[in-house]
Amino acid sequence: MCGIAGSVSFEPSASAINPMIDALVHRGPDDWGVWHDEYCALGHRRLAIIDLSAAGRNPLTNHSGNLWITFNGEIYNFQALRDELETLGYPFHTRTDTEVIVNAYQQWGVDCLRRLRGMFAFAIWDRQRRRLFVARDRVGKKPLFYGRFGKRFVFASELQGLLADASLPREVNPAALDAYLSWGYVPAPHTAFKNIFKLPPAHYLTLDGRDDDFDMRVTRYWALDYTPKTVISEAEAVEQLRDKLTEAVRLRLIADVPLGAFLSGGIDSSIVVGLMAQLSSQPVKTFSIGFEEAAYNETEHARRIARLWNTEHHEFIVKADALAILPKLVRHYGEPYADSSAIPTYYLSQMTRQAVTVALNGDGGDESFAGYERYRGNRIAERANRVPGFAWSARALHQVLPDSLNPKNRLRQAKRFLAVATKPMAERYGHWMEFWREDEKPQLYATDFRARLNGSRPMDWLASLFDGVSELEAIDAAMAVDVQSYLPFDLLVKVDITSMANSLEARSPFLDHEVMEFAAALPVELKLKGHTAKYLLKRAFKDLLPSENVERRKMGFGVPVGEWFHSSLRDVLADSLFSEQAHKRDYFQPHEVRKLATEHWERKADHSFKLWNLLMLELWHQEFID
Repeated sequence: MCGIAGSVSFEPSASAINPMIDALVHRGPDDWGVWHDEYCALGHRRLAIIDLSAAGRNPLTNHSGNLWITFNGEIYNFQALRDELETLGYPFHTRTDTEVIVNAYQQWGVDCLRRLRGMFAFAIWDRQRRRLFVARDRVGKKPLFYGRFGKRFVFASELQGLLADASLPREVNPAALDAYLSWGYVPAPHTAFKNIFKLPPAHYLTLDGRDDDFDMRVTRYWALDYTPKTVISEAEAVEQLRDKLTEAVRLRLIADVPLGAFLSGGIDSSIVVGLMAQLSSQPVKTFSIGFEEAAYNETEHARRIARLWNTEHHEFIVKADALAILPKLVRHYGEPYADSSAIPTYYLSQMTRQAVTVALNGDGGDESFAGYERYRGNRIAERANRVPGFAWSARALHQVLPDSLNPKNRLRQAKRFLAVATKPMAERYGHWMEFWREDEKPQLYATDFRARLNGSRPMDWLASLFDGVSELEAIDAAMAVDVQSYLPFDLLVKVDITSMANSLEARSPFLDHEVMEFAAALPVELKLKGHTAKYLLKRAFKDLLPSENVERRKMGFGVPVGEWFHSSLRDVLADSLFSEQAHKRDYFQPHEVRKLATEHWERKADHSFKLWNLLMLELWHQEFID
């Protein structure tokens, strides 16, 4: 797990890479390296996990010296690939997975990506062909940003790395900010900066030298397939899932440094910890986060799992004064990011890093095994819309249901469902995921900002994703869209940034692509059976899960920012959103922003998510633009 950076041009400079990798020192505090020739310069910051010796230093070359690689990630099947490559005559000088990748590329070219099982972002420079090959893993665990400025191409693991180059422009992308205000993140391939992009998950980029310039292409190499469905009995599915997930956990226990696990007490992390305990000869180290507010605190459920497996358990309680971490989070994310659970995830990573270098987690279980309530809501709405008179009944019931300021209130959730139950799937789903709806933005946006958007409509992006899965059943369709949106651009960004900010490697067995492919091909009824979410997962691992953990209502990783806005965060909110500096940006109508905060402070409405969204945008501006 590391940080990488590089530059390709006709006048490369190794010294220009130094500030870029210095900005990524948190991703790799153990070692660093820079290599360059007349066209390409590569840089690396190393967090040593496999082969801790100096032989594992990047950038690294193949035996002939014509290919050079800088690599971030872990290839979990690298030992099997190495054995295969050795039978083909390839010599190895290290025990690293990096050397396996560069030899695999020499042997199979672009097709090497289909053989890699793991998380990765890497760049390989082919000196003979004058070609740069950049690739990112299937799901998007490891980030990669790039930009092309004239005849110069640059890339880095984080925006911080690119922006360390003072020559790069920092021009705001208004359409990206519009998307952020909708979703709380900026979807790939865009970023909040014009002319800087994200390489999307499951894509590779090639840069080929042509006379005095370079030809750039971006290509997709993998997509999760939900059809055809596997013909399988429930008993066979239980056995195969058990085998596949156990193997995914076993592969992620390979390391030359101490390991542990994040433990929330939810289904997914509890299964991972149980499998780790069964596969390990020593007690598993587990780490949990909690809140003083009881409605958001899951620590007792985590303790139950810790007691079951006799783990070395550690806890941290996030208090409102922990928000002093906000400026650091803004700096690490590099662009606006509004998932408030980044706060506890940062502190969880910080606590975990004090004891281990690698932590396994349960990320991805919901998206493969139908864990979110919105999946069931999507199916109910699709079926209900086939019933005559449902549209009229839904509108009538929506009008009589009472409002509630409690986000976990069942009546509030029912009212929210009924508000969009009759709309097309993409519009309905977008409504459930949006911070700001499209019909709310005209009242919020200043006239000048609306004009700068040039017809931007974030819902068009979401609609295009649903168009691509229009033949799927409602639950599979929603999960497929999450795998292309919420998972890579929200959840995985959150964990990568907060863990790597603390020099901690996070591994996710549920995101093993073989586990995901198996789950995608399962009949939907094995994922959501009646009202039972994650049916097959619970059945396959019932011996690892206490009934209290299985039967409780899913909490998610919520954060009580609504209450914090009434207390310690109130002044931060006012000073940021009502400042003259914020008004000069001319993004929003000042009276609308003040009205929003006032209604929240007077408890007339719960505007927690909207206010957090606006606050993180303003703090980003202060850090990166001002």
